[in-house]
Amino acid sequence: MKSLGILLSGRGSNFVAIADSIAAGRIKNAGIAVVISNRADAPGGAAARQRGLNTLVIPSKGKAREEHDREVVAALQQHKVDLICLAGYMRLLSPWFVRQFPRQILNIHPSLLPAFPGLEAQEQAFAYGVKVSGCTVHFVDDELDHGPIIVQKAAPVLDDDDEHSLAARILEREHAAYTEAINIVLEGQFKIVGRRLVRESPL
Repeated sequence: MKSLGILLSGRGSNFVAIADSIAAGRIKNAGIAVVISNRADAPGGAAARQRGLNTLVIPSKGKAREEHDREVVAALQQHKVDLICLAGYMRLLSPWFVRQFPRQILNIHPSLLPAFPGLEAQEQAFAYGVKVSGCTVHFVDDELDHGPIIVQKAAPVLDDDDEHSLAARILEREHAAYTEAINIVLEGQFKIVGRRLVRESPL
């Protein structure tokens, strides 16, 4: 059984999707060991508590980034997590944090990276006028929205879309993409070649 650690700052819809996938058997042989929020008022933390999961609030306000990261890493190590999933975690992890968990941290971003990194990616895509957007699950490295890509799912941009309808369509893809990516990583049947994740056939 693999142990997941979830980091979130807001509503945590991707966390809920991951928890639902575990409960339904779409993610096999895994459980959520701990959910950590940097904000006490995060709805995602309340959702985790309602599910009876170990839920911690480690406030980030007023702390240096690495000081806060050390507290979060200590909690993750205490719960012996095998994989960390960022689910709307609005903190940039320090290089020190990333080094503690090499190829064990996943993030989901609401665009087809490398297009539209950073905040408000859906709004960026809509304003740019693209016809196709989507989402990306990738390994976290020292750079923002940069690590090797695990799964991408496309979402069409319709003529009658606005930023909100596009964001909702992308979010549907996010929930499926995160489940797929977690399964790929936990199964371990892949290698990284340059920036590319290449699936390997099981023996």
